[in-house]
Amino acid sequence: MPRIAYVNGRYVNHSDAAVHIEDRGYQFADGVYEVCEVRHGVIVDLTRHLDRLNRSLSELRIAWPMTRSALILVIRETLRRNHVRNGLFYLQVTRGVARRDHVFPPAGTPSSIVVTAKSTDQSVIAKKNASGIKAITVRDNRWDRVDIKSVGLLPNAMARQQAKEAGAQEAIYIDHHGMVKEGAATNVWIVDHDGNLVTRPAEHGILRGITRTTLMDVAAKLGVTIVERFFSVEEMMEAREVFITAATSICFPVVSIDGETIANGHPGSMSQKIREAFFDVAEKTAI
Repeated sequence: MPRIAYVNGRYVNHSDAAVHIEDRGYQFADGVYEVCEVRHGVIVDLTRHLDRLNRSLSELRIAWPMTRSALILVIRETLRRNHVRNGLFYLQVTRGVARRDHVFPPAGTPSSIVVTAKSTDQSVIAKKNASGIKAITVRDNRWDRVDIKSVGLLPNAMARQQAKEAGAQEAIYIDHHGMVKEGAATNVWIVDHDGNLVTRPAEHGILRGITRTTLMDVAAKLGVTIVERFFSVEEMMEAREVFITAATSICFPVVSIDGETIANGHPGSMSQKIREAFFDVAEKTAI
């Protein structure tokens, strides 16, 4: 059965889906996106994802392409048409189609929207959780507004490629002070020697991940102390555990960074506890 995409008011075969060559997302990366997990037939943390979409659009002064309630209907219909019960949906909103010019197009130019959905192989995720993943560190070379979930992801793509070529699955950005920021597509956490769960503050310099936010609710339920503070590469390398979080993976333990083994080289108990409790706490919206 062919995949179906929603593109600017129409449901079309994925293979036929297209946007105009002068869409500002294509010309300038002038757009934002969201990725949301679907698990056992429900959408995970939809409200928080749409709240963050609203913030990203507001920060870039891009108009909503439709009402929020209408967008939820489109998301549900796209998932239904693609028969997704375990997988994800991706939505992208750009400033629309206009003659190529750096300044914004005329007022009233409609935003463009694309929604796609696909099933994912849960066994692949389970395998990474069981064995852990490898990461590398890279210097952060991105623009300053990484708190906006922009489609301008070229530095992230280059970092992920660098990780792949090193036999790793994630690249962890380091600032010019030698402090850990976030992964190319994830948030980074450590368990310090006091058993605290530590992550960098999200006021500036990293994306406020939705999974990151829900994980804080999970930690509160489990009675785990979370500390939002800066931490160095050295502290990360000596931590009891390191793991990364993202909507599509929830929580992957990191067992090696830059070729050096983390702790005993096996996934730790904290990431496992959080992963097991996550879906009991996360919001679940029926398709």
